[in-house]
Amino acid sequence: MKPVVSIIMGSTSDLPVMGKAAELLNEFEIPFEINALSAHRTPAEVEVFAKSAQDRGIKVIIAAAGMAAHLPGVIASMTTLPVIGVPINASLDGMDSLLAIVQMPPGIPVATVGIDGALNAAILAVQMMASDNTELQGKLANYKAGLKKKIVKANEELSQLKYKYKTN
Repeated sequence: MKPVVSIIMGSTSDLPVMGKAAELLNEFEIPFEINALSAHRTPAEVEVFAKSAQDRGIKVIIAAAGMAAHLPGVIASMTTLPVIGVPINASLDGMDSLLAIVQMPPGIPVATVGIDGALNAAILAVQMMASDNTELQGKLANYKAGLKKKIVKANEELSQLKYKYKTN
């Protein structure tokens, strides 16, 4: 089994957030890899990773970064693969990471999800790969139908709550 998605984080301290991406990819039965690489502490390894990812069969890279948040952009600068950046709330409520990832220079795009939004990053990766894969399209449709069912059920449960001044 060869990975088609790569989850990269600057440190294993990001795993509680990035584990949500891994769980979704696992649920969708999409082979993935997880690695810790740092744009600042292991720049040579980041370069080897980014330049070899496509040849290894990777189709989408999900890269997390907190604080200085250079990892997604550095990776994007060295590959033509789509890179999805996940800003990590490591300082300044994650706003520093969000702005560092989303504000890329022309020609080096990084798709960016919300702060600690690893689940959405994985869903976006699946959507990218599903554009020409009917099996993945079906799994996505089922997943989104499940989300709808959860909200419908929650609303039904709310309707059972009793308060003196509740009108519905």
